[in-house]
Amino acid sequence: MTGRFVVATSGHVDHGKSTLVRALTGIEPDRLAEERRRGLTIDLGFAWFELDSGRSVAFVDVPGHERFIGNMLAGLGPAPVVLFVVAADQGWQPQSTDHLAAAVALGIRHGVVALTRTDLADDTQLDTTTAQVRQQLAATALADAPIVPVCALDGSGLHELREALDATLAQLPEPDASAPIRMWLDRAFTISGAGTVVTGTLAEGALEIDQQLELWRGDADPVAVQVRGLQRGKHDETRVTGVSRVAVNLRGVPSGVAARGQALVTPQRWWASDSVDVRRVSGPAFDELPREVIAHLGTAAIAATVREFGAEHARLHFAVELPLQIGDRLVLRAPGAAVGIGGALVLDVDPPQLRRRGAGRRREVELAGMADTGSIVHEVARRGAMPAATVGQFGIEVPDELPNELVRIGAWLATKDALLSWARKLRKLVADDAAADPLSVGITRDAAVDALAVPDAELLGAVVRLAKLEVRDGRICAAQRAATLGPIEAAVAKLETQLRTAPFVAPDADTLAALKLGRRELAAAERAGRLLRIAEGIVLLPDAPARAAAILRELPQPFTVSEARQRLDTSRRVAVPLLELLDRRGLTRRVDDSRRTVR
Repeated sequence: MTGRFVVATSGHVDHGKSTLVRALTGIEPDRLAEERRRGLTIDLGFAWFELDSGRSVAFVDVPGHERFIGNMLAGLGPAPVVLFVVAADQGWQPQSTDHLAAAVALGIRHGVVALTRTDLADDTQLDTTTAQVRQQLAATALADAPIVPVCALDGSGLHELREALDATLAQLPEPDASAPIRMWLDRAFTISGAGTVVTGTLAEGALEIDQQLELWRGDADPVAVQVRGLQRGKHDETRVTGVSRVAVNLRGVPSGVAARGQALVTPQRWWASDSVDVRRVSGPAFDELPREVIAHLGTAAIAATVREFGAEHARLHFAVELPLQIGDRLVLRAPGAAVGIGGALVLDVDPPQLRRRGAGRRREVELAGMADTGSIVHEVARRGAMPAATVGQFGIEVPDELPNELVRIGAWLATKDALLSWARKLRKLVADDAAADPLSVGITRDAAVDALAVPDAELLGAVVRLAKLEVRDGRICAAQRAATLGPIEAAVAKLETQLRTAPFVAPDADTLAALKLGRRELAAAERAGRLLRIAEGIVLLPDAPARAAAILRELPQPFTVSEARQRLDTSRRVAVPLLELLDRRGLTRRVDDSRRTVR
């Protein structure tokens, strides 16, 4: 696989990292005047070259001195490959251990070891250093990394080192160009006439001109920005894919806002979290760490507090929110310390609150059973239902074919067990409502959502169907309502008897009051299909409109209201609204202001 790759140097101070990069690339990685004056790398340096295979390599040269370990982690964090440097004449040193611990904590699995300064080492020293390196790497993912002796001054071994790098890079998986962007910034500066420029390592995804992104700041709301220009290796580009070192000219960044430790992200694709549950992957046990630590993610260094659940799992509370996902690697160290580097793997980016006694011990057991890559079933089951987009923000892929335990409802994922539980509760809720008030029209959708604690009203339709209920006029009620009307059954039956004898003689207000049939009772009778309200306080039987149309068809057409009133043997109080109802139903049609015909 040809393409572009990013490699970070790593190793003890003064073992020749920058000199080696300069020999390989012809570029001076030490950018600062103080670095060149002191011969000491302080901040990150950058250089690039092309291998014979066509693979393009960008180096991030990191400082080796213990005082600049934060800068070292900022350079090593986003890089997928490490060029580990050990001086042949000095052998393994304290910062060698720290740098290896950082690589292990970050989960870096690909690398090459360069044994530098071979011109100062005899064969015995070279063999001894090689054995030391192999022993130190033995228990890590870099155990099989090639070890190449090299001298940057006379060029011996450089060809073999390039070949080893080439072979190592050939093993890397192809980055996903469709992945959401999270590019940690390692530099930010302003160019006159161009504005803000940021640089970083693009691990996945694709950057394009005019692309809309967000600048994640953590301590403040994200800033909406637009890509104005792109450079890779000093060349202007219109599109850059990972893995690449890239400089991005941005529109929309307020002056002085962009800084190292921030991130360019794809909007709406990352979960914002200031609290995560993690698993130890290297270094001290969590119950041996101080309560206050510095957590390194990408190029960010964030103050965090540790709540340990046991030796292997803990909860981290960050001082600011970070764009995180399950599977992210964190490096933890005590504030101001250059040693004791530990690694943590993010298991939960939205952990549950722990209030009860013993909750920490129970959470330790739960976390111990969780997979490193997360579980879509676990995440959805914990909540009953959650948006599919949120599952993606957590860093878990949502497959087209869901696991058997889950169903898709619009934009949501829900467990079958949760839907069944909500359906049982909803049936009881509707039954209790009907028992408490036989005239009830059912419960509102909002009331059902609140009572069931369903996370979104979009899920309610599926719950209603599963409960074998129905929605009428916006209310949830039983699909088969009782034939009787409870306490008003006798009054309605009496009214029905009267209307069968005189179908268009609607009872007056006094009659309705005597029967104790008010607005609410008449509405309940109408919903049950027993009566028909043609106007306020005027009720007939439900078949009155059809019967009236049949009778009025016998009149000479067109006819007046008076003629209709007389033919129906009713009052004007009833005739006028009844005829208006017939008009609305299309049974009659107005000819002019005073006459109608039956259609």
